[in-house]
Amino acid sequence: MIFGSIENFDKEKSVYASAITMGLDYLSKTDFIAMPIGRYDLSEGIFALVQEYQTESKAKRRPESHVDYLDVQYIVQGEEIISYAYLTEDCRVEENQLPKNDMIFYSKKIADEVDLNLSAGMFAVLFPWDVHRPCVTKKVDSKVKKVVLKIPVSAVLR
Repeated sequence: MIFGSIENFDKEKSVYASAITMGLDYLSKTDFIAMPIGRYDLSEGIFALVQEYQTESKAKRRPESHVDYLDVQYIVQGEEIISYAYLTEDCRVEENQLPKNDMIFYSKKIADEVDLNLSAGMFAVLFPWDVHRPCVTKKVDSKVKKVVLKIPVSAVLR
């Protein structure tokens, strides 16, 4: 997992894989405030999902992971917590949606979860071995606008 702020991207971009750099560059140069929700295809199989939603309590959110894509979750407006833990044998699969949605949901009890506090301009890069629980309320339920970049693992591990 990588956790950062888009304002530091220019100083850090040399350390990222080229597909992640391309995605973060897109985030840093795009005005998402007025952009409608939806899917936006970029290049090399990368796509952006522009979302708006209300955060929820941690108890209502399910931990998840992906196999074919990494997530770059970028907060445009608002704030949320993304809980994060390393995928271990103790993570119990509740629902496998891999063939249809590249998503696995786990039981709500995940050992050693860490809460990442994200506000506007912050991002988290989540790899297939990173279980994450996004869209969690920080202080009070609030409206969030977020972009989730989906980057094929194959584009990163070349």
